[in-house]
Amino acid sequence: MLIYLARRLLLMIPTLFVISFLVFTIIKLPPGDYLSNQIAELRAQGEDSALQRVEFLRHQYALDRPFLEQYAIWIGLWPGPNGLSGLLQGDWGWSFEYNRPVGELIADRLVMTAIINAGTILFIYLIAFPIGVYSATRQYSWSDYGFTLLGYIGLATPNFLLALVLLYYANVWFGLSMGGLVAPELINAPWGWEKIRSLLAHMLVPVIVIGTSGTAAMIRRLRANLLDELQKQYVTTARAKGVPPLRLLLRYPVRMALNPFVADIGNLLPSIVSGSVIVSVVMSLPTAGPMLLGALQSLDQYLAGSFLMFLAVLTVVGMLISDILLALLDPRIRLTGGQAK
Repeated sequence: MLIYLARRLLLMIPTLFVISFLVFTIIKLPPGDYLSNQIAELRAQGEDSALQRVEFLRHQYALDRPFLEQYAIWIGLWPGPNGLSGLLQGDWGWSFEYNRPVGELIADRLVMTAIINAGTILFIYLIAFPIGVYSATRQYSWSDYGFTLLGYIGLATPNFLLALVLLYYANVWFGLSMGGLVAPELINAPWGWEKIRSLLAHMLVPVIVIGTSGTAAMIRRLRANLLDELQKQYVTTARAKGVPPLRLLLRYPVRMALNPFVADIGNLLPSIVSGSVIVSVVMSLPTAGPMLLGALQSLDQYLAGSFLMFLAVLTVVGMLISDILLALLDPRIRLTGGQAK
């Protein structure tokens, strides 16, 4: 296990370097950048004083350097002008659109994003797991058909449409404005019990909206996986030996049916940060997803690149965690190649 962990950790280093190069290349593919677009606008307006400041920023953040040199400065492999150190030294750069350091800007959004999406994941597992197990153990019953119908409706309903419907009826029936994650008067207030209560009250609708399709998908997958496991020979043998039904169900088939969900942890960690972008825009949620979308649209390369690299790190770490958990959960999976002896 230790050799496997060491090998995987060493493999993560070149993997992240390749991802960083691809991220930077994709960000630089559109012509120009945020500052060059501003320069064009200022020249058209004849504002020479502001133009000089923008030109200064282009030089200060090495945006006037060749492509490879810009990448090396951004990642931290090459010293930049005016002490610009790069990602490896913890310098995430400057957001030209928000006129703030990227590290401070991202920190403001990550807390809210992590809270709302962690709540969504908890909602999905608490609802989907018992329903999926119940449907699989009562195949073709009326309850199984009912949950199957609800699952198809959940998969077919777009999240943003459900968000609009819930926002409308929350306002019409209860006179509530559910946009955002806290009450407007508490946005800039320090954290306290009143702000926490407001956050929990405003989280209800976003969690239901974002978690609906995920819950429906998990119910269908867990039901299908569990039905497949219940038909295998080891279940028949355990029943013949007199193993109690509940113990048999939880110890063997359910455990094996969880493999695909454990394997999804690699995608689960970045989803906690990125969240549902469309729903966040519709519901005016101050999460990281809309900020990343805006940074890509405005060519704010330091902000967009830092977000994408943070998601890449979470994905690589999540894949490592899922591989380790799979080996611990299922004895049929081995960390080394070849057949187990």
